[in-house]
Amino acid sequence: MTVRTRIAPSPTGDPHVGTAFIALFNLCFARQHNGQFLLRIEDTDQARSTKESEQAIFDSLRWLGLEWDEGPDVGGSHGPYRQSERKDIYKKYADELIEKGHAFRCYRTPEELDTLREARRAAGGFAALKPSELKLSDEEAAKREAEGMPYVVRMVVPEGTGPCPVDDMLRGTIELDWGQVDAQVLLKSDGLPTYHLANVVDDHLMNITHVIRGEEWINSAPKHKLLYEYFGWDMPVLCHLPLLRNPDKSKLSKRKNPTSIWYYQRMGYLPEALLNYLGRMGWSMPDEREKFALHEMMAEFDINRVSLGGPIFDAEKLNWLNGLWIRENFTPKQLAGRLHNWALNEENLMKVLPHAQTRMNTLSDFMPLVAFLASGQLPLTTADFEPLKSEAEEQKRILQFALWRLEALRNWERDDIFNEVKALADAMEIKMKDFLAPLFIAIAGTTSSFSVFDSMTLLGPDMSRARLRQALTVVAGELGKKQIKKLEKEYAALN
Repeated sequence: MTVRTRIAPSPTGDPHVGTAFIALFNLCFARQHNGQFLLRIEDTDQARSTKESEQAIFDSLRWLGLEWDEGPDVGGSHGPYRQSERKDIYKKYADELIEKGHAFRCYRTPEELDTLREARRAAGGFAALKPSELKLSDEEAAKREAEGMPYVVRMVVPEGTGPCPVDDMLRGTIELDWGQVDAQVLLKSDGLPTYHLANVVDDHLMNITHVIRGEEWINSAPKHKLLYEYFGWDMPVLCHLPLLRNPDKSKLSKRKNPTSIWYYQRMGYLPEALLNYLGRMGWSMPDEREKFALHEMMAEFDINRVSLGGPIFDAEKLNWLNGLWIRENFTPKQLAGRLHNWALNEENLMKVLPHAQTRMNTLSDFMPLVAFLASGQLPLTTADFEPLKSEAEEQKRILQFALWRLEALRNWERDDIFNEVKALADAMEIKMKDFLAPLFIAIAGTTSSFSVFDSMTLLGPDMSRARLRQALTVVAGELGKKQIKKLEKEYAALN
């Protein structure tokens, strides 16, 4: 048997370090067994998936030094490798499940589903909806079908409670309760599959032998196990890796830790060091050394050395490790080459000079004017925001609302950034000059810099958003759940 593993990210945002973490362990496991590693794009969320995000996945993983044997951009004998191009395949298998009585067409409206869930909550116990609750009478189903009402395809699951054992490479046998397993939607009303159907069908047809994924998918394992049984297929070996954690043990999130791979590239981290750091997340070399290259990890890799305790993504530890790589692995000439490729090249210089030139009297004026563009996080304090006309509470709302608006912006061009910010300022009924002041501080550290829209364009989306998050923390501290919910309601009222 040839070992085959895969990574299956969704192209719906910035490339996540968690994706790189899972990809790294899948690659190392495949190489340890002289096997193959695939990349598959799960783009069934047509509203949020973009070609730009897909390309960012390819580019960021390759920047880290990760390669795959099959995928959308390299081809292979098991394609297509984009789920959006496999729609007919999923329909065929969904129809097969319906014919065998393992799935059914569900014509329930959103309002009916809300009522059923509310009744479940009122009764206590598990909230999962079962087929007996969702199925309509034959007459009513035929009536809705004749009326052309939309439907989804749901899987049949056990009605009662009881243990569902799931075998895991790291955790042994995990027992989950069937009572928590709902009649999962397999095919959406647009004809595209959910993760669950597509995942099982693709893994089978692509001959995946080992599914190495994050532990957030453990609760979905009974559904997948059931689908394999319904189809009469052998289930791949499951291995659920621990989630990356913030220092406070919460799940790694961009609110508390930058999660975009491009943020770390823009900060000036070396790809070798970042990959090294991800390799240390819950795993260790046999000799316990902390600094190692990808080829060394592959040579020594043993998945049984993975620790189930949630590994902490600690920026200070990453800084230390990155420093080791800079000092120990590069001659001054080699380091000069890395600096040139990172930021100090003619292409970047030509982007910056038009904004700096009009403010320069001497060449020595250049570096102070643009230093913020080649910096990481700025050393901001509350004192930086005190001279502004707006009060701290309004600054908090401006920074948070601008962050939410710009997190949703996929086309990072100056005019698009301006239009989003201008529309937000108008909706909040704040003069543009006053609205932009805290953004200037967040992005450049001063209100006397050149256009904040040009600055954000030059910095790029990852660093710009990271600086807005940092400024928000300086102004408002760590926002609690109640504060966030209140701000979300205010923000929703503006749109």
